[in-house]
Amino acid sequence: MSTGVLFWGFLIVYGIIMMFLTPKVNTLGGFFRGEDDSGKEASAFMLTASIFISWIFAKSVTNAANLGATYGIVGGVAYATYWLCIPLAGLAIYRLRKKYAATGLVSFLTDNYGKGAAIAFSAAILIRLFNEVWSNTSVVGGYYGPSGSNAFIFSAVIFTIITLVYSMKGGLRSSIVTDTIQAIIFVFFVAWVVGLVLPKHSVGELLSTGNWKMDAGVDMLLVSALQIFSYPFHDPVLTDRGFISNEKVMLKAFFVSGILGFIAIVVFSFIGIHSSLAGIPLSDNVPADLGKTLGTTAYFLMIVVMVSAAGSTLDSTFSSLAKLSAYDLPRMKGIDLGNKSRTIGMIVMLVIAVVGNLPMIFGTDILKATTISGTMVIGLAPVFLLHGFVKPTKLGFHISFWTGIFLGLAMTIGIIPSYFGIGTGKNALLLGVNFYGLIICTIGYLVPGLIFKNK
Repeated sequence: MSTGVLFWGFLIVYGIIMMFLTPKVNTLGGFFRGEDDSGKEASAFMLTASIFISWIFAKSVTNAANLGATYGIVGGVAYATYWLCIPLAGLAIYRLRKKYAATGLVSFLTDNYGKGAAIAFSAAILIRLFNEVWSNTSVVGGYYGPSGSNAFIFSAVIFTIITLVYSMKGGLRSSIVTDTIQAIIFVFFVAWVVGLVLPKHSVGELLSTGNWKMDAGVDMLLVSALQIFSYPFHDPVLTDRGFISNEKVMLKAFFVSGILGFIAIVVFSFIGIHSSLAGIPLSDNVPADLGKTLGTTAYFLMIVVMVSAAGSTLDSTFSSLAKLSAYDLPRMKGIDLGNKSRTIGMIVMLVIAVVGNLPMIFGTDILKATTISGTMVIGLAPVFLLHGFVKPTKLGFHISFWTGIFLGLAMTIGIIPSYFGIGTGKNALLLGVNFYGLIICTIGYLVPGLIFKNK
């Protein structure tokens, strides 16, 4: 009874604290661009903390621990490699802003590749944001009960409502402010949790686990290394923050947060490695399994870590979706909704909070939210990284983009032959599809530009 009161009480107290600390925003600049009441942009520290914690998703730290348990340090490094796309995205956005005066990715695509390209890109973003809702609420629910149980669903719904309410109160500004708080909470409690594990093993022992072989996690590492060239561009949680501050401040924030994120994910994979070395019976939620074996205090700390990580991502998801639907897309059509855009944005938040939780209720694999969507958007890599090296063409965009979408869907329904795989590991086919697919997308983007360069 006392344990239940502690866990459920924390969820309620967390909601009250977030509501108290979230600023009420009355301006469109604050709601969509994260400005304060005086119109000042977010500070370098707040921007860095926001990028860092927004990308430390609850599903990410869970996947890191799971992969650490499965592949040792190889799994931790494989998943942490995704965080290297943050500095890469920072460099790409810096180039687009300085050389091509880009003010946002949707408007950039509209100006250079047409409205059709912007609409297709926005659809990919919607898939990404949809995945972010259920994959993070599922992680929180997993600490209160088995998947599909009443406690699982009820806790996930309460968590969603809490995050939705304070997100509607302040939009992107509330997301950035609460991200800073959640980042501090996350770092403190992760250090505490890892402190319970590290004394049982030397760092050398943890780093020597696993085998650097294709069928032992290296194929997953190579998948991550390929997807970092495209993965960040379909995530407005990240890219929206690339256009709300000075270019140099933004670039520094992206580099620092990316490096810190890489380190944090590797360190969190130690939890999975320890669980494997200790012979703890494991499910698909290694942090929760370990927390249960370490007692009530450790399990409670795991909940604090996961709720803070999930909350930072979910509120960013809501604010990004509001900006896309009520600000970016109307402006693409030359429509300025004015103050109505804030109301429409809040309505969209409510809709995605409901629809986005349906997979959580019915149950699905949270790792798929990363690997499959990452494959579907490999066609974005040449568009944003090679723009300007050849003549931008609508045909080039669509060949590259839709090739990636087709390959991702084909992977999902299982129609790609196994001989396209590279290696013999679990992720052999995923690696092959991403490797060959990225080559095809790049050629598909470049050739039309070379053909029409003089027309």
